[in-house]
Amino acid sequence: MDRSIWATWYNLPEEGREEYLAWFHEVHLPEARQRSGYLWAAHYASEEKVVNNVEGRLSHTPEAGVPSGDQFILLFGAETTAPFFSPTPAELAEGYSAETRDMLSRRIGERSCIFIEEARVDGPEVSRRSADMTPGPCMQMGSFNSGRLEDEDELGAWYAQWRLPCMETLPGCIGCRKLVSASGWAKHSVLYEFVSLEARDAEFPKHENHDPEKGAWTDVVVRKLVHAPGSPNVGLRLYPPV
Repeated sequence: MDRSIWATWYNLPEEGREEYLAWFHEVHLPEARQRSGYLWAAHYASEEKVVNNVEGRLSHTPEAGVPSGDQFILLFGAETTAPFFSPTPAELAEGYSAETRDMLSRRIGERSCIFIEEARVDGPEVSRRSADMTPGPCMQMGSFNSGRLEDEDELGAWYAQWRLPCMETLPGCIGCRKLVSASGWAKHSVLYEFVSLEARDAEFPKHENHDPEKGAWTDVVVRKLVHAPGSPNVGLRLYPPV
């Protein structure tokens, strides 16, 4: 099973963007996919305007040292973190060709985390997941810290008792994974998979409406979190093509 994810967020300048994306999807990712232990690769473009219910409730880190890229999100999957640490991302970069170094140097505000899966649930549309386990056509991914050590248990309880069970019955949901980091700024992450942006926008924002008391719990929990820049991101998959 794909229990580990290496996630990278970054921006690109407008000039040369199409050239980069063509190379990235046609050359780099097919090559990266062949690395030992890598099970899948997925590349997403963030949506700027999405339907949500978190306006005014989220806070983001003020730390200047946390890179702020979030236009594109690259995900690699593996059974464990081992393929992402042997070699490490830095060690991988040492062996890149001049062309690869040039192309990847175009990224702006690059930030990455290596995650291990804490919990997973399947949604009603789990049969729509591809045979190689590549995440769905639309995803939502948050990366964040709990704010205070004392809040860790409540955050874990909220996911286990409320948010993850909600995803098991949410129309349009393929599945959801709660992640914790082995490397990177954010200790926590959550990855939701949907069959489409339309399904996500129609169903996710109202998934708590049937239980106002639990919805109030959500408000308490999310106001304590400190998110990475741009988190949570909603993205459409560019690679592999949908």
